[in-house]
Amino acid sequence: MILGIESSCDESALARFDPACGLVGEWVHTQVDLHQLYGGVVPDLASREHLKNFFPLMELAELRQAPGPIQQIAVTNGPGLAGCLALGIAFARSLGLAWDVPVVGVNHLRGHAFSPFIALHQAAPGRFESALAEYLPQLGLIVSGGNTILFEMDVQCRLSVLAETVDDAAGEALDKGAKLLGLPYPGGPQVERIATGGDASVFDFPKAIAPRNERRFSFSGLKTSLRYRIEKMGDAELQAALPDICAGYQGAVIDQLVGKTRHLLQAGRYRSLGLSGGVSNNQVLRAAMERLAKRHGMPCLIAQPKHTGDNAGMIAFAAYMDRAGLAEGDFSIEPALRLDHC
Repeated sequence: MILGIESSCDESALARFDPACGLVGEWVHTQVDLHQLYGGVVPDLASREHLKNFFPLMELAELRQAPGPIQQIAVTNGPGLAGCLALGIAFARSLGLAWDVPVVGVNHLRGHAFSPFIALHQAAPGRFESALAEYLPQLGLIVSGGNTILFEMDVQCRLSVLAETVDDAAGEALDKGAKLLGLPYPGGPQVERIATGGDASVFDFPKAIAPRNERRFSFSGLKTSLRYRIEKMGDAELQAALPDICAGYQGAVIDQLVGKTRHLLQAGRYRSLGLSGGVSNNQVLRAAMERLAKRHGMPCLIAQPKHTGDNAGMIAFAAYMDRAGLAEGDFSIEPALRLDHC
């Protein structure tokens, strides 16, 4: 039994994972309402909230009454906000000492990379290894607030980065665009909601899809284009055009994500396509990736909505899947940890 602990940003989360039957419990406390007042995550407040939230979550999970089954504690050690990571690790080590069980550090990004396979394991834990082999090698896309990464997972579950953003991540582009439009935090879901009533063809935003031989994403130019367009519009004109702007802006982000993924699918031999990270909860992106996979005659594995954002389920699951990527012993926080670091 593995206890997963997540505190990289503004979610305090616990999860219990049993290799014999999958995730047997997940508990999370979100701070969205608190940080909404400030238009974004305030690191000091986020750290303080973790300190307040973990012990009530423990009570909810009844861990104090049943520590015995826990055989390993897995905690996020990066990337993320330094203060939040430090608090989560301190909490994990305190439990490890009290229960006399080992504590390992999990790369949050690698948690995202493996998260599309959680449902596969949950469906048939006893046949998971043979089922997993049918989907590897996989081309995976992580799209979160701070990361946009295309990677390969080979037949031995080793991860290698193929392409990543050179400036803003896709999630940052959506959040910053929402802020320019005067939309509340978190901005990405607001853009998606408003875009449902718009026409993406009305406004032509730059898609910045890099040539096939350039393995990169770039979203800063898109944000600049939006700012220049807004500056030329009056308040009434902007409000009237808001659905079309959101649809066009969101479409430009998704077109770049899908375009570069298509380039790499055509360049490699993959048996499946994976999608994970907070932005992967965007329904337009999910549908576009499913269509892309279908055109290439392969399944598309997408993380379940509850495992797209910051969650402890994927941390516990990664501790089970990613033995080579775990930090052991006297590991430290690594706020800038990369996907391929292990």
